[in-house]
Amino acid sequence: MALAATALPFDDIRALIKLMPDLSTEAVEAVRQRDRQLTKPPGSLGRLEEVVEWLAAVQGTAPPTVSRPMVAVFAANHGVVAQGVSPYPPEVTRQMLENFSAGGAAINQICSSFDIGLKVFDLALDIPTGDITQGPAMDEAACAATMAFGMEAVAGGTDLLVLGEMGIGNTTIAAAIYHALYGGEARDWVGRGTGVDDAGLQRKTAAVAAAVARHKAHLADPLEVLRRLGGREIAAMAGAILAARSERVPVVLDGYVVCAAAAVLHALDPRTLDHCIAGHLSAEGAHGEVLRRLGKQPLLDLGMRLGEASGGALAVAVIKAALACHRGMATFAQAGVTDKA
Repeated sequence: MALAATALPFDDIRALIKLMPDLSTEAVEAVRQRDRQLTKPPGSLGRLEEVVEWLAAVQGTAPPTVSRPMVAVFAANHGVVAQGVSPYPPEVTRQMLENFSAGGAAINQICSSFDIGLKVFDLALDIPTGDITQGPAMDEAACAATMAFGMEAVAGGTDLLVLGEMGIGNTTIAAAIYHALYGGEARDWVGRGTGVDDAGLQRKTAAVAAAVARHKAHLADPLEVLRRLGGREIAAMAGAILAARSERVPVVLDGYVVCAAAAVLHALDPRTLDHCIAGHLSAEGAHGEVLRRLGKQPLLDLGMRLGEASGGALAVAVIKAALACHRGMATFAQAGVTDKA
């Protein structure tokens, strides 16, 4: 998906949001009609029934399909790591990408278990974004270009996209975005990430507070929040979410960092997330409060905080099961079972 050139790079993003297709009420009604005929009491599958309706609404078809699910993991490095916000050095980001390539990470095992494709995107790991406590992470052109790059994640015909990330320091970046968008105190949004000790948590909180204070005059615009406080993986995931909406591809959001990209778009227009579902509730930071503000109820709550799309990929198993029930269950007529009077 290509963006047209305009006077300002972010103008293309705003224009794309205005062109988002509506969700299909007709497909939802068709799903509900079939659901009423299946051999079960109405509503007895709970959220599984809602999941199928969501898939149909986004894809615009009934019954919907999940035959080519794909996990996209975006990886980037961050200048704010210089502030001592992580116990791990930036080179761990590349080492983990090599681990993904070798099949040795948790996400590899989850994708293999549930027949999910996996793509990993290296977003200029050797060039960290700017230290947000000292200046902007990116300029507008670079941020918009990275969003455009992220849009390519939906290429290849996937029918369900799971977003994930990898980047030392990116829970600090996510916390800064939430603090800028939602206010409160920096400590309200800061968690321990990859396991900082108490001193590291203080440094992390101080970095988030300093960054938001430095950029305060420019944070009324959510896209300015993204480019000043964000990272390349956050920008790319925001682009992927927008492209998926344009292509009618349902999106599963992973945890705390992925939802920072979603939060930026939600602040621009809440409808930008109508095609997204929260895969799980992360144990990191204030993810539960973020999901509340986004209006998303997580499918799973397993105490996970790994990132790399691990929770979102696990949610695909639930989504597949929901669709299998809808498509494969017999109707009362087919099974010769007496329906209620």
